[in-house]
Amino acid sequence: MKKIILLANLLIISMSCLAQKNNYKVSLIGFYNLENLYDTINNPNVDDEEFLPTSARQYNSRIYWDKLDRLSDVISQMGTDINPDGLAMLGVAEIENDTVLTDLINTPKLKNRNWKFEHYNSPDKRGVDVAFFYNPKYFKVLFSAPLFVQLPGGSKDSYFTRDILYVKGLMDGDTVHVFVNHWPSRSGGEERSIPARAAAAATAKKRIDSIMSINPFSKIVLMGDLNDDPVSPSLTKVIGAKGKISETKESDMYNPWVEMYKNGIGTSPYQDAWGLFDQVLFSGAWINKEQKGYHYYKHYLFNREFMVQKTGKWRGYSKRTWDGIVYNYGYSDHFPVYIMMIKKIDTPSK
Repeated sequence: MKKIILLANLLIISMSCLAQKNNYKVSLIGFYNLENLYDTINNPNVDDEEFLPTSARQYNSRIYWDKLDRLSDVISQMGTDINPDGLAMLGVAEIENDTVLTDLINTPKLKNRNWKFEHYNSPDKRGVDVAFFYNPKYFKVLFSAPLFVQLPGGSKDSYFTRDILYVKGLMDGDTVHVFVNHWPSRSGGEERSIPARAAAAATAKKRIDSIMSINPFSKIVLMGDLNDDPVSPSLTKVIGAKGKISETKESDMYNPWVEMYKNGIGTSPYQDAWGLFDQVLFSGAWINKEQKGYHYYKHYLFNREFMVQKTGKWRGYSKRTWDGIVYNYGYSDHFPVYIMMIKKIDTPSK
């Protein structure tokens, strides 16, 4: 773990120096599963009783605000070695409502970023949704909508899952299409739940294909906690994501996380093995380095030492919020990820 963190730090420093030296604009696009970010108020329309002051967890305002502070500590540091403004965009999962989103962006560590967000309530029975934060300095929202995921019968105990959030906007002249996902979990067994994740992937793929049919050079980003690894069929077959840049056409989706996963590096551990469920994929239109717009440069897994559990049975894992029902003073059971897009600044000729 220490070697991975050291390598990540060295890469960030080198990218920062390169961007400054060659006069590039930098835009960072990330994703983070916030692990059950609920408020403390009972919502009779969803199953949130587990996260109330009267629950076994005794989930009260003290815990809620401490968790917000810890999450903001992570988010506020992501990418600042590359760009002092941090992330231009951040997709998030496992949030209950717009109240927790508003409270998060107004924490002391994030308030000066002036972030905005897009969010829709989804039909998930636990009331957890996805959302999209953005810095108006880097991104302007033109349109957003939830995409309903129809689950096949028998694939999951719950008939409803999280919607996919679709956002279209402008990033310094580039039209960008963003899909924020939290695909159905593997609870009940990986094999049994495969059709559910395939259905979620197909929902995103259908809209991606629609966009590509109009403009095959569209700049698309698909991010989320996909509950599948980069080599899983939902990504390789349904999305059709490529694991090598050399094999990626403009209208294909490229997955930069394949090699990292094959090297045993992940975002969320389970039974002493690392899964890499948290990913940011993008279309081939981002790859051409000679274009005038933004292009892909690097991808990062953000896993600083303070985010790693130091003791107990979870030692070496991501420092989760809870140890059973006991508050663990942690951050999330997932590490966040982000990608670096750069755009060369035109210098006037003398």
